Amino acid sequence: MKSLQEYRISYTGLKTGRHQFEFDIDERFFNEFEYSLVKNGKLKVNLELDKQETMIILNFGIKGSIYLNCDVCLSDFPIVVDIQERQIAKFHEDENLEDDTDEIMVLGKNEYEINVAPLIYEYINLAVPYFHRCEEPGATEWCDKGMLEKLQTLSGQNTEEEQNEDADPRWDALKRIKKQ
Repeated sequence: MKSLQEYRISYTGLKTGRHQFEFDIDERFFNEFEYSLVKNGKLKVNLELDKQETMIILNFGIKGSIYLNCDVCLSDFPIVVDIQERQIAKFHEDENLEDDTDEIMVLGKNEYEINVAPLIYEYINLAVPYFHRCEEPGATEWCDKGMLEKLQTLSGQNTEEEQNEDADPRWDALKRIKKQ
């Protein structure tokens, strides 16, 4: 987690108003999370931090591509993502207050920084489609043709031509009876 130090923003020294931050996300970022759905990608995060008297509003803009393994042919293929998310962090005097929700997180009076790495990681993983197929529109050139042919031969499904070539004429009479 040492490499995630750059994603910590100290807000105590910031003046009230808007502040811009930029982060580059690559393979090193995803390696810090043990069970990450995404293992590689090239993303640019534009973060606008709006510090107010009682809260901080974080507006995330994440653009780039992530690489996924196809569920069919197992080859890596890129998916373009464009994510816009917002997170609100409220200041609260009571340190025992655990009122974090999906949209609002609580910052105690002894806290002085926000770690945005888990938020960025979560937003990227939420953008991952449930099924990873490189045959999706715009990604067909990534499909591994050799793997697809191998899967077809191992599936045990013969094409109609192969069945006709291997057909024994003695079975034709039985097939006709079965159709009736």
